[in-house]
Amino acid sequence: MRLHPDVSMTDTDDGTVLLHQRTGRYWQLNVTGSRVLHRLLDGDTPESIADGLAAAHGIDPRRARQDVGAVLEQLRTAELTVAS
Repeated sequence: MRLHPDVSMTDTDDGTVLLHQRTGRYWQLNVTGSRVLHRLLDGDTPESIADGLAAAHGIDPRRARQDVGAVLEQLRTAELTVAS
């Protein structure tokens, strides 16, 4: 996965801000969403990301997989990311 060619990304103390330059829309990810995005861009699988979040935060692994899947779907739907 990679960012859409029209998307700029800036990390902040509170997470990540994405700008889709073609549409002019901004997206803000919190710290956890930012970590998910960065790990996806680094080539990690959604499953490994979810397992890491579940272990780090003591949450149900199924819930973590659902949450990571939701972030991934929102990034795709907003055309912020594309398959590599």
